[in-house]
Amino acid sequence: STGKKIISLNIQSVTTYKTISNVIGYLKGTVFPDRYVIIGSHHNSFNTYGGQEWASSTAIITAFIQALMLKVKRGWKPDRTIVFCSWGGTSFGNIGSYEWAEDLKRVLQRNVVAYISLHNPVRGNSTLHPVASPSLQQLAAESQSFNCVEKTKCPGSNVSSVQIQGDSDYFINHLGVPAMQFSYEDIKTSENSSFLSEALFPVHTTKTEELDPSFSLHETIAKLTGQVTLQIANEPVLPFNALDIALEVQNSLKGDEVDIPQLLAMASRLRDTAELFQSDEMRPANDPKERAPIRVRMLNDVLQNLEKSFLVHRAPPGIYR
Repeated sequence: STGKKIISLNIQSVTTYKTISNVIGYLKGTVFPDRYVIIGSHHNSFNTYGGQEWASSTAIITAFIQALMLKVKRGWKPDRTIVFCSWGGTSFGNIGSYEWAEDLKRVLQRNVVAYISLHNPVRGNSTLHPVASPSLQQLAAESQSFNCVEKTKCPGSNVSSVQIQGDSDYFINHLGVPAMQFSYEDIKTSENSSFLSEALFPVHTTKTEELDPSFSLHETIAKLTGQVTLQIANEPVLPFNALDIALEVQNSLKGDEVDIPQLLAMASRLRDTAELFQSDEMRPANDPKERAPIRVRMLNDVLQNLEKSFLVHRAPPGIYR
């Protein structure tokens, strides 16, 4: 029937003010101290789904910091600054990371080269699931091929960075920062992995001891996360792949209902330019003789800013890239 239905909605929520805290630490780089690699986890808020889903994140970033400090005590320092962030207010809409990054937006957009996420890294125990921005896809694939635990499946990288849950959102969608995350999941064929799944269908947390009794999965995530963080922090030329960005653009236009020749031609030119850039301009990454500081700085600035080119300015809410 077309008759109107009246719905009575009784709202019983109570508005209160709470203080949300972030914990930020950094290890200053020696060569490019004004370039930051951010590794982000989150700590317990005053109201979470079962109160345990943050524990893996905290444990892994703590273990990584402990391992790094052993190197620091022996005199080691990274080339780029590594920033360690433990966010508060994650379960209320990533409040801690959003407010912090918004306050420092200009500095972060200029200086952050990558965001490595540790949001809920062990949420299952069957499949290692790497998610990476296009420019970091190759690094993610190479890293996981060296660190595959036997008994678990290791699929190829998923290049859709929009599917990274948690505090990476502001960095990916507002700042255009390349992001990466490794996590263990139980991916069923019927499930469609989505960045909204956590918000719409909160999962009842399973005890960490049940998912990973020997903590081998935690150890693998710590090694993978540490490895990619150190590679991005230390390699003279950032280990980003410009060609993968161009390929992602071409793939996303394939089968599009709106077949615009000019757009396809532009995407083809982007791929040609990216191939030239990879083969010719990236030589300093392979040949130490060509690593003149000014040239390396110029290349790194280009690589760092590639994904920012795809940010949509003054777009409607919810549309960023």
